[in-house]
Order: sequence, then C-alpha cells, then structure tokens
Amino acid sequence: MKKTEIKTIIISLGGSLVVPEEVDVAFVRDFKKIIESKIKDDFRFILVVGGGKLARNYISAADEVGEITDEDKDWIGIHATRMNAHFVRTIFYKNAYMKIITSMEKIEECINSNAMVVIASGWKPGNSTDYIAVSLAKKMAIKQIINLSNISYVYDKDPRKYFTAREIRNISWKDFRNMFEKKWSPGLNTPFDPIAAEMAEKEGFQVAIMNGKDLDNLNKYLDGKKFDGTLIG
Repeated sequence: MKKTEIKTIIISLGGSLVVPEEVDVAFVRDFKKIIESKIKDDFRFILVVGGGKLARNYISAADEVGEITDEDKDWIGIHATRMNAHFVRTIFYKNAYMKIITSMEKIEECINSNAMVVIASGWKPGNSTDYIAVSLAKKMAIKQIINLSNISYVYDKDPRKYFTAREIRNISWKDFRNMFEKKWSPGLNTPFDPIAAEMAEKEGFQVAIMNGKDLDNLNKYLDGKKFDGTLIG
C-alpha cells in the first residue's frame, strides 16, 4: 500500500487573533477544530504565533514610562510571542510537539518528529514572526505561506483612513514592497513584515493574506478552492 503523502502548511498566526484584548476562546476553539479536521486529511501544520496587541501594549507602555532601546522593544515582543505560542501549544497538546521552536537550531528536532502540529515563537531581536515563517518555509522547501491576521486583504491605501481604499486580490512582491516601509521596527503594523517580504520575493514564495476570523475561508484555501484574500507573489 502506498504511503499517504503529508502536506505541510506554514501559518503565520497573528497574536491579535489569539489575544485581541483577552484570550478569544471562541476563535481558539474554532481554529483548533479546523486544524484537527485537516490533520485527519493528512495535513501537518507549522504555526508561527505572533505577539500582536499584547506585544504592542507592552511596548507602548514602556515608551510612556521611559525611553527604551529598540532591542528591548524587540525582546518584549519576543516574550509576548512565546507566551502566546505556549498557550497555543497547550491547546493542541495531543498533536503538538512538546517544545516551542525558539531558534533556528531547534528546527530539526521538531520537524523530524511525528508531531502533526509544531509551534514556533519569536526568535531574536530584528526577526518578526513573519520572517520566521519565511525562514521555516526556506528550510523546509515550502513555497506557500498563509498569513492570518485581522485584515481581509491588502488595500491600495489604509482603509481605516480612506473610505475609497480598494482591496487587492493579487499583487507582485515588487509592488507590495513599494507600498510599505522597507525596514523592520518593533511593533510595526503592516500586512507582512518588509524584511520577510524581501526574503520571500528572493525565494519565489507566495503568501496568502486573509482574515483569520473567517475560518471557513481558511478551509477553502486549504481545500484549493477560491478564497477571499490577497495573494502576494
């Protein structure tokens, strides 16, 4: 009998989906159901969990109290991602690898395990979780990455400021990178980290940006069906 091929999916999971203000139990429960249903269909998941609003709140508070370095801001964000990542790992404990990927050196042992869910957090200053997702994709020779956040599309202008903002369904990396900052800074809020975008363009990766709240939409993407979101690359 032919061995079933496992399809590995890398998801950059926005921390603000997991903990917008407090833990979103309903989202986490539904997300878990989707992931576990796909595991039964021979999918394997690498989840890179962001710090989201938890990180931004701490960084903002530190700025108000006193001047701190960008490196310390990064470390605040990293620890926020690790808190969120450990929480997500406990949710998937039956299928998850027992440790969190916290550095490049720890990738091999996790990937080579039989765990169907592997969780990664922030690594070191200067690296966003988007960058880590792209680094993992490069390491594992995976060309597609899913970016789940609280936005549905990349827009031609900030939809929070301009009611005329139009959604973009397909965009090249060159055009995407020209729309946003070229440098990474702690707490930066863009659809995809600019350093990760540069690396993804170089490697020829495709990133799907979609709203993580719409898990039926995520399911469509995983099934290879038409979905609502933006494809970059």
